[in-house]
Amino acid sequence: MPSLFEFNEVQIIKQIPYYFRKNLILPDSRSIVFLSILIFFISALLPGSQAQSDSLKTDSTQVQFEMQKSPWGAVLRSAIIPGLGQIYNESYYKAPLIWALGGWLTYNWVNNNNLKNDYAELFIQTGNESYRLLRTTYQDRRDEFAIYIGLVYLLNLVDAYVDAHLFDFSVDDFNSPGESSLRLSMRINF
Repeated sequence: MPSLFEFNEVQIIKQIPYYFRKNLILPDSRSIVFLSILIFFISALLPGSQAQSDSLKTDSTQVQFEMQKSPWGAVLRSAIIPGLGQIYNESYYKAPLIWALGGWLTYNWVNNNNLKNDYAELFIQTGNESYRLLRTTYQDRRDEFAIYIGLVYLLNLVDAYVDAHLFDFSVDDFNSPGESSLRLSMRINF
């Protein structure tokens, strides 16, 4: 009798009753990647994941920092028209990229939807099984492009939010002349 760890996947699945095996849905790699990305971005938007204080302390006085761009204003603009939040954040090069990617994905969604409808009509008229398989293939591709469109829309919103938060960030302030700074350098010799 083999131990529990010596079973392979097929032997374990054979042990599952037919009713459960018939309804078993095993996740594929695309759904795992999609869920991972979704969890990452949702956790980035949770209220506790950001810095609690927008104030800087110098000596004994406290200076209140005010952001020039509203993150939720950028998100709202991008929600209404994708890319508008990037224009609001003065990241002008990102808006055409979002529009081009969204347009290309929409074109492919419409094209696959039209092909699915064409093959569905041919299958109804002829009853040929190959037309049904083609209809299912184009339907699956259409559904994938719908997911990609949703992801681009979501990433558009996240980018507008993050870009508005980082709008006031300047690297030049950290290396102002006259202040000492700690530097790290590495040299690799072959």
